[in-house]
Amino acid sequence: MTERKKVVLAYSGGLDTSVMLHWLRYEQGYDVVCLTADVGQGEELSGLREKAMSSGACGSHIVDLRETFVRDYVFPAVMANAVYEGYYLLGTSLARPPIAKAMVECAIQEGAFAISHGSTGKGNDQVRFELGAYALKPDIQVIAPWRTWKYKSRTDLIEYCRQHDIPITATAEKPYSTDRNLLHISFEGGILEDPWRAPPADMFRLTVDPRHAPDEPEEVEIGFVDGIPVSVNGEVLGPVALLEKCNALGGKHGVGRVDIVENRYVGIKSRGVYETPGGTLLYHAHRAVESLVLDREVMSMRDGLVPQYTRMIYNGYWFSPEMTHLTSFMRSIQQGVSGVARLQLYKGGCNVTGRKARNSLYNPEYSTFEADRVYNQADADGFIKLNALRLKLSTYRDQAMLAHPTPAVAEEVAELRKSYIE
Repeated sequence: MTERKKVVLAYSGGLDTSVMLHWLRYEQGYDVVCLTADVGQGEELSGLREKAMSSGACGSHIVDLRETFVRDYVFPAVMANAVYEGYYLLGTSLARPPIAKAMVECAIQEGAFAISHGSTGKGNDQVRFELGAYALKPDIQVIAPWRTWKYKSRTDLIEYCRQHDIPITATAEKPYSTDRNLLHISFEGGILEDPWRAPPADMFRLTVDPRHAPDEPEEVEIGFVDGIPVSVNGEVLGPVALLEKCNALGGKHGVGRVDIVENRYVGIKSRGVYETPGGTLLYHAHRAVESLVLDREVMSMRDGLVPQYTRMIYNGYWFSPEMTHLTSFMRSIQQGVSGVARLQLYKGGCNVTGRKARNSLYNPEYSTFEADRVYNQADADGFIKLNALRLKLSTYRDQAMLAHPTPAVAEEVAELRKSYIE
């Protein structure tokens, strides 16, 4: 008898992957090994191994990736101030590279020829999983059911589960999709596909409604060493415990809710709602500390690279050569970005109220508006005149051209005026 080929399925136990396990096993004829990556889903992992095995899997692994997820992916993004399109703190994007790596490692261990995932052909995750897998194991094969099977919607999958007695929690009345990890939880699809419609109040899980948050503000101090967060309110914590602590503090005060329409890598605009309480605290605290330490031009250069760095994460290029080099640059300039930022949390707001750093470039003797003995204000006169020189020369040139235009310039101006009047 021919041995059945083996596939590693990234398995969450949700609607899509529950159907895929059954489809791969009973309709495609593969042996399926389910891999569940624990990146902080919490109670969502309960009973998954039993569910996978009872649904036809030949093996089931739950891999604890929480430490590496926060230490090796979230914290480097915090260090680089990575924010996609001004709002999104990359909670889903950052979780995909470690999962892709775990899938490849599992495929090697199990002797599987392919990996499979539940991402749709319209989304970003298919790109992130597959670029990561191909970068780590170029000969791996990928089975992406959403790109090949006959089912067209989540409603189709709900009906498939009903026909095959597959237990799920999604319903036709509440079909929006969620993705949760230690950094955030995301909501998309279903009732959220109308960008004018407000998210239902009972949808949020990590943050309280800011209107119902405590009536008194709370201050929190976050410490950094070389750009990496290491303490909360003076208590040194490991990566997972620190992010969990920040999540609890931010969530308590309704901090970290974002509702955006973002540009997917495949070219589609998508509405997403995110809760990122702890990540929001870390972002603001890190910027506050480095504002004291980083040189102006170094910071400007870094800020110019942040959009590219962020797009690489969002688009799935974590394991690319350019990411390796850019991450090295980000780490190198963060040497010495060590200090503490104080934040005030209140009714959804997160405001910096103080910052300090041993390596600070901030010198009150120079920056004071009172009398000082170190800064000669007269020096500013020459500084301004030298920087204004090119502006003056440009204006002189333009005035001369208008006052005494050459025939060619006069003709061009006449044509422009004519087209403008017409």
